[in-house]
Amino acid sequence: MTDLVTADYYTDQTVAQDPFAYFDSLREQNPVFREPHYGVVVVTGHEEVIEAFRNSDSLSAVNAIGGPFPPMPFEPEGDDITDQIKAHRHLFPIAEHMVVMDPPDHTLARSLLGRLLTPKRLKENEDYIWKLADTQIDEFIANGSCEFLSEYAKPFATLAITDLLGVPETERAEFRAILAAEGTHTVGALDKTPVGVNPLEYLEDKFMAYLGERRRDPRNDILSGLATATYPDGSTPDLIEVVRPATFLFGAGQETVTKLLSSALRMLGDRPEYEKMLRDDRSLIRPFMEESLRFDSPTKVDHRLASKTTTIGGVEIKAGTIVMLSLAGANRDPRKFENPNEFRLDREYLHDHVAFGRGLHTCAGAPLARVEGRVTLNRILDRMQDLKISEAAHGPVENRRYEYEPTFLLRGLKELHVEFTPAD
Repeated sequence: MTDLVTADYYTDQTVAQDPFAYFDSLREQNPVFREPHYGVVVVTGHEEVIEAFRNSDSLSAVNAIGGPFPPMPFEPEGDDITDQIKAHRHLFPIAEHMVVMDPPDHTLARSLLGRLLTPKRLKENEDYIWKLADTQIDEFIANGSCEFLSEYAKPFATLAITDLLGVPETERAEFRAILAAEGTHTVGALDKTPVGVNPLEYLEDKFMAYLGERRRDPRNDILSGLATATYPDGSTPDLIEVVRPATFLFGAGQETVTKLLSSALRMLGDRPEYEKMLRDDRSLIRPFMEESLRFDSPTKVDHRLASKTTTIGGVEIKAGTIVMLSLAGANRDPRKFENPNEFRLDREYLHDHVAFGRGLHTCAGAPLARVEGRVTLNRILDRMQDLKISEAAHGPVENRRYEYEPTFLLRGLKELHVEFTPAD
């Protein structure tokens, strides 16, 4: 345990592959514990993580992506550094995006996204997603096998959001080719490299062109609705302020959904009893997805910067302290979830996981991710039988070999090779 407590979470490849023992070790010391390398306070308790998420007045999201990298661009002074953060905000990674904003800027950006994610639009998108699932499966069903991320999850997640955002059908193949490709960018790399360039630049350029055209010549389409969106007070935002919430939803949604789908399918392949259970009772698909989110959260950690001296779990947090909120740790907190390292569909508090965060920064794309998961599992069960993990690629059941992306932020398989019998 001592070795894990002193591990460097931000660079240790072993911890990146299996972070749960690390978070358990820190929680055993204290659910709010200062790690020894960067002075980051790591919060691993479920109750404490929720407390921190809800304390947006004292905990700024300005460093949500980068954590301690790059180093703070100023020396904190006093018990309230709100003005210092405001003056230096532009020096933090991807400062222009909603994920690192604080109120009132975050409130305004979120309001624009709300104009897009309406119940009517989400229902229209769900109708498309059912058809899309079959289209993707059609590409490999006859083979009896696939590499699930590249052949299904990545293109499926990309194309689902192209439809939600109204990308013209003639250009969706281009989006798929670029955004579902391997190695387009690494966020949270283990080499202490900050997010130095905007990984969403391609999307911003495309949507600036789309929305600029719609402002000049509105049509009866989704992009026109987004282009003409106004703030709650009726004022018209600059075009880039409309573009950025949409493009961030695109990037974040693709990452989250891809990781959620592969995690869920891995569990089905490793535990054939669950395939039978879900076939016999499709209503179990929803709890299966929620337990997948808890058990293997797509986002391992989020970060905050203490803008004011405050407390988390009764522990004083000085202004200027970098705080890591461990979603993965909170979702395996035995004080909240009995036998947290077991995958169980009858779990109490099944929906109380924090895989999508809480508070102001609750993932805006969570409803979309849940729909994509539910649709995917239904169509896989409809069209495939005897789902198995490839032993040639991942080893036998008793000695599986899975490799996860080497980042401190995200939890996602690099590859998932599956075999099946087509049911068609």
